[in-house]
Amino acid sequence: MKPYWSGVFPAITTQLKRDGSLDLDGTARHIEVLLHSGVAGMVMLGSLGENQSLDPDEKRQVAELAVRVIKGRVPVLSGVAETSAAAAIRYVRDCERLGLDGFMLMPAMNYKTPDPQETLAHFRTVAKSTGLPIMIYNNPISYGNDITPKMFAELASVKNFVALKESSGDTRRITDLHNTVGGRYAIFTGVDNLALESAILGIDGWVAGTGIAFPAENQYLWELMQAGRWDEARKIYRWFTPLLHLDVHVKFVQYIKLAVQECGLGNEWTRAPRLPLAGAERKAVLKIIHDGIAARPKLPKLPKLRRK
Repeated sequence: MKPYWSGVFPAITTQLKRDGSLDLDGTARHIEVLLHSGVAGMVMLGSLGENQSLDPDEKRQVAELAVRVIKGRVPVLSGVAETSAAAAIRYVRDCERLGLDGFMLMPAMNYKTPDPQETLAHFRTVAKSTGLPIMIYNNPISYGNDITPKMFAELASVKNFVALKESSGDTRRITDLHNTVGGRYAIFTGVDNLALESAILGIDGWVAGTGIAFPAENQYLWELMQAGRWDEARKIYRWFTPLLHLDVHVKFVQYIKLAVQECGLGNEWTRAPRLPLAGAERKAVLKIIHDGIAARPKLPKLPKLRRK
């Protein structure tokens, strides 16, 4: 299967009501805003979508909603973060029946293994249960299991692994991946405040976080980078970077949901055990968000930029 995903695939939040219940209407409204900005795909129920805090039935409701709202306009993926291979298999099969286009597969959550072969076996087992394409998510900082370039080479024979999301925080990995696996996978960055650095090294896509609060600016930055218009890209990136830093904090869900709220695109409510921001921390994050909104660049009304 040829790697074919590219562009901005925002990792959308799961909108919740103040009591912690699903806000499906709010999620649907945010999906429409993101589609209007020109994104190339949508990632539901990733880490930012609070996958692990939702009940199995709730996750299926969110997946079904996304398929119904997006209506084939862009590929819709779901994060797969189950704690066992059996649960992951049940989930991907259910999502396939619901009409999703693919998955973003994480290592089994809450299981940090020193044996890379266990991680590889988990990925292969889940991939075997579906014919849909899969993006493998590497985030050793958060999840304790590192998928190295050598491991990606070992997985290259699995045809429905078509993309990888590189979130190690080490941009040297991008060049190592190019040297090790060539064009076998579409390479996405998953670290917002390394987006420009990653684009210079050569990536196919961006699983954006903070950009869901600033979708027009996020998409325009991506187009500038793809067109090789680096001076213009740097200017927007310097404005954007304090906001992009929100994506790499341990409370990135609360921070980005607060940004979404302050931009009028949703609400900040999260599912316990996450708590609302309070006190000096909330004030500091709000200042970053409000400063960013106040200095928001005026974007030219241009058609999609031509790549170099």
